[in-house]
Amino acid sequence: MQTETVGNYRLVKHLATGQTSQVYEVVESGSSRHLAMKLLLPEKVGDVQARGLLLHEAEVGLKLAHPNIIRIFHVNKSKENPFFVMEYFQAGSIRLRLQRKEKAYFAEKGQELLKQAATGLAFMHSEGWVHRDIKPDNILVNNAGEVKLIDFAIACRIPAGLAKFLGRNPKAAGTRSYMSPEQIRGQHIDGRADIYSFGCMCYEIGTQGKVPFTGNSNQDLLTRQIRDKPVSPDIINPEITKEFAGLVMRMLEKKPENRPKDFHEVLIALRALQIWKSPQPGK
Repeated sequence: MQTETVGNYRLVKHLATGQTSQVYEVVESGSSRHLAMKLLLPEKVGDVQARGLLLHEAEVGLKLAHPNIIRIFHVNKSKENPFFVMEYFQAGSIRLRLQRKEKAYFAEKGQELLKQAATGLAFMHSEGWVHRDIKPDNILVNNAGEVKLIDFAIACRIPAGLAKFLGRNPKAAGTRSYMSPEQIRGQHIDGRADIYSFGCMCYEIGTQGKVPFTGNSNQDLLTRQIRDKPVSPDIINPEITKEFAGLVMRMLEKKPENRPKDFHEVLIALRALQIWKSPQPGK
């Protein structure tokens, strides 16, 4: 960045860089509150699509006030440098912890963080939104095991009434390793698409880093998501209970009607089982 201030905020620390945007820790002038700011990369400021996704993410986030969803406070739609400001949650993502192979962390906190993520998604769906990009990168978790869902750039409305039959199908979007078959096909989707993606993430946590499907090419990966049945996660990691493996495999069913009907059902299941056979695997 060429300047140390953007709008009413002083840039303090660079936190992350994505394909089209970056996130900074900032301090609000006047209040001295520490917040986080997401803004476009300098080379993407004139990119209409990148701008649209950033502002869409902000508008969706403004509507979602929940303890397990990152809180967005302010949106600036200026043509020169659009940005939004959100709560500063000092934590890394589940992805980061998987990469670090923090087995003891997931042994202690895994079940609780999955319940929190499911609670946030249940709320998001109750407000009429499908996230469409649930994956370890988009769930922040701190050392205490507190969870925040982030990144609503491709979230879409759950169709209701006639829109189910007359509305346009959403363009296929998401992250290939976590996309439900109906997402890949560009069909109408509801919250059960997020349940599939959540199942992929549960699989990855349970197996300590393996996704349900890999492919020799992008197309091969998508074909496997649509066609193949994954290996049960408890075969890859015998420390996983049969009950948790069974729930994960239900979430990964190809047909939405064969998955849990919503995240309330997922939560009931998560409360009734244990992920691990022993209390502290991996220690």
